[in-house]
Amino acid sequence: MSEEIINKVANSVLEVFDLEDYYPNGVRTQIDISKWLYEGFLLKEKDFREALKNHDWSQYQGHLVAVYCSTDAIIPAWASILVTVYVSPFAKKVVLGNLSDLDTLLYQEILSEIDYSTYQDKPVILKGCSKKPVPESAYIIAIQNLQRVAKSIMYGEACSAVPLYKKK
Repeated sequence: MSEEIINKVANSVLEVFDLEDYYPNGVRTQIDISKWLYEGFLLKEKDFREALKNHDWSQYQGHLVAVYCSTDAIIPAWASILVTVYVSPFAKKVVLGNLSDLDTLLYQEILSEIDYSTYQDKPVILKGCSKKPVPESAYIIAIQNLQRVAKSIMYGEACSAVPLYKKK
């Protein structure tokens, strides 16, 4: 007589919150200001403005853009703002920083729009091990939102979850 195998995870009230489900699609591009600086460090205003004017900004059509400087150059604030003026008509989103900063901002926006009431007083697994490059900062944002409503929160997979929070 064989016993029926029961999937306890599938039958539980456990809710899975998977950040990968909210991954913002789109081409991510970094624009390095240093390429328009003299020897990568010195901003010559006339040359800088001319270089920006002659750059093909249409190549960033629909892109998610991070504007940064890869050198230790001290550049005035208006330089990155001016780059943004040129790229904004083409880009879907522009941020100051690197690609990680870009993903953090995108997740901040997305996760602030979610209705977390479906997780009210339920045990939740904040799913780890994603196939997409979800930044660690997104997990920090998610846990803060989930903690307000969930009964308990674990991290990982159902078979090997690490307990993080339990409502008192």
